[in-house]
Amino acid sequence: MATITATMVKELRVRTGVGMMDCKKALVASGGDMELAIDDLRKSSGMKAAKKAGRIAADGLIGVKVADGKGVMIEVNCETDFAARDSNFIAFIETVVSRIYNGESADLESILADGLEQERLALIQKIGENISVRRAEMYNGEVACYVHTNAKIGVLVLMQGGNEKLGRDIAMHIAAANPQVVSPADTSQSVLEKEREIYTAQAEETGKPAEIITKMVEGRIAKFLSEISLTEQVFVKDSDLKISQLLSQANAAVVSFSRYEVGEGIEKDTVDFASEVAQQLA
Repeated sequence: MATITATMVKELRVRTGVGMMDCKKALVASGGDMELAIDDLRKSSGMKAAKKAGRIAADGLIGVKVADGKGVMIEVNCETDFAARDSNFIAFIETVVSRIYNGESADLESILADGLEQERLALIQKIGENISVRRAEMYNGEVACYVHTNAKIGVLVLMQGGNEKLGRDIAMHIAAANPQVVSPADTSQSVLEKEREIYTAQAEETGKPAEIITKMVEGRIAKFLSEISLTEQVFVKDSDLKISQLLSQANAAVVSFSRYEVGEGIEKDTVDFASEVAQQLA
């Protein structure tokens, strides 16, 4: 049986907002599987969703270049915001973007092997922090982009039709609203099945008849799809328009999009300096 630590219970408490004892029971029941424990708590408590662990946990910048029917976006990480503002770090990002743009490939392994790795190692020595070229995306065609003013969020959109302004508006909306898919039809069956299972367990707690539960579940699925699908979201710049209507007015469509947020999904160690000093003095 897996050992359930206080740290695990604390993380589950932070991510779910559920009481400590309930978190511990859920972890015991799941054998220490954090994600399974979250699903079980959602079923039993009616909790809508859990916070993602380490959502913004590492520093760095997003780099983007769009020109001549091609768009490139990358994320490069460092350890502190101070290093992210270093001119050498910013120059390195521009170099990586150019290499990908000119090399016609977003394969980071091959890009790094072609001399860029030495530049990365030299930069580490120069600024004294670890540097990681985390991910890259490249689109060919009608590409639009948006980079938030602090370069911590970037969006690349592959369009059909429309114009430059529309493309930028769509990219800006994606940065703000964070959709997961272009349209409801793009949602994977595994995601739908998981949500349906959770909603069913929550609805069954009400004790209502099966036919009512079915309607409740399908209603929540429809709401879930409208929240995560770009085309079904309300345009952030005009609450009277859905994105699908905005695109229809311009006879345009979104083929694909990528949204990068610096550090999302990366766990970063936090240091309790007071405790560390106390331990050393002891």
